[in-house]
Amino acid sequence: MSKVKTSFFCQNCGTQYSKWQGQCNACKEWNTIAEEIIQKQEKVAWKSEPTSTSKAPRPLKINEIDSAQEIRMDTTDGELNRVLGGGIVPGSLTLLGGEPGIGKSTLLLQISLKLPYKTLYVSGEESQKQIKMRAERITPNSDNCYILTETKTQNIFKQIEAIEPEIVIIDSIQTLHTDYIESTAGSISQIRETTAELIKFAKETNIPVILIGHITKDGNIAGPKILEHMVDTVLQFEGDRNHIYRILRSLKNRFGSTSELGIYEMLGSGLREVSNPSEILISHKDEELSGTAIATTLEGMRPLMIEIQSLVSTAVYGTPQRSTTGYNAKRLNMILAVLEKRAGFRLGAKDVFLNVTGGISVDDPAIDLAVVAAILSSNEDIPVGKGFCFAGEVGLSGEIRPVNRVDQRIQEAEKLGFDTIFVSKYNKIALKNTGIKIELVAKIEDVASILFG
Repeated sequence: MSKVKTSFFCQNCGTQYSKWQGQCNACKEWNTIAEEIIQKQEKVAWKSEPTSTSKAPRPLKINEIDSAQEIRMDTTDGELNRVLGGGIVPGSLTLLGGEPGIGKSTLLLQISLKLPYKTLYVSGEESQKQIKMRAERITPNSDNCYILTETKTQNIFKQIEAIEPEIVIIDSIQTLHTDYIESTAGSISQIRETTAELIKFAKETNIPVILIGHITKDGNIAGPKILEHMVDTVLQFEGDRNHIYRILRSLKNRFGSTSELGIYEMLGSGLREVSNPSEILISHKDEELSGTAIATTLEGMRPLMIEIQSLVSTAVYGTPQRSTTGYNAKRLNMILAVLEKRAGFRLGAKDVFLNVTGGISVDDPAIDLAVVAAILSSNEDIPVGKGFCFAGEVGLSGEIRPVNRVDQRIQEAEKLGFDTIFVSKYNKIALKNTGIKIELVAKIEDVASILFG
């Protein structure tokens, strides 16, 4: 029998060491290095058909390579298709991460029940009866979805050979283990080895595999960082469990853009696609209230109208408070300094609270102008007109800087019925004969004088 080989791995970042030490040199965490057995048996987990007559691949000139468009598998979910870049690529490996209870399993079970392809849903966390109870809430019947509760990869591959599915979903990668690595499920070695086996299976059979991954308290995918490098696509499912809306982002995508966004609404019957998110992100109220302004932002190719709420009040305690939700706190401090220095508004002794409605976070600098309008509206206690919206970046000298793809933002504002949009006078606007009034402004003072006289 061959000698058992061991090595030391950091349980936080996955860095390998030849001996134990107290601190990881890579992530600087203490007491995270543990010994794991890495001796593998002389076997392979997934055996492809014997290819004794096949030839080794030879290099091709780049102009000899077939550039035909890859055929994608439709998921019947418009939001997921958009984030993936048009659908699932055959033979690809997709990793979906998110907070516990955010709806990862619900999303993938819902998709597997509606797919027109034969799907194998493998769960290592729930029993078949538990999954059946959830499935009955989402879709009463499905003839294409097979449920398997198993954690050993060798048994999973036996069932795959018997069923011959067209898509495989694993919930979750941290529960899987293989006989060829002698360590516990969820360890660095097991995650890396089981993922490698699934990649080998996906590439050789051209069957796509979707994995669910746990995340750490920092919001990163649990396990070694190499896990994210090994897979083709990394998706992040975000949202606050206190809100009903969920956001699906692409952090890595070898087959499409990483700037696309999908929005869902969590209901008792599952997740509902939100095709027009601007309507849910803007509150509908009969009377005008001070401290609110509408901003046009872009997430990928999708324009969104979001509502910025602000509250400015005299500081009760000694030090004024600066609090933000969904917006960068340092950027708020910068804008307040610009308003004080360049525009003459005395906000240094006042509390300022800022909120982006809908529970989403936005880092688009084009919402700066709406932030300014909301703050000034609350400070003056004068509401911004219902038909006004804003798209502009604020510079340190108080100027309104141009933003990208302004034509798309203007069209979205016009489609939702706004009367006037404030943009930088330095923007080059190609649109002609628009039904919305385009107010060109150069400085913060220009915006303040138009809004508040």
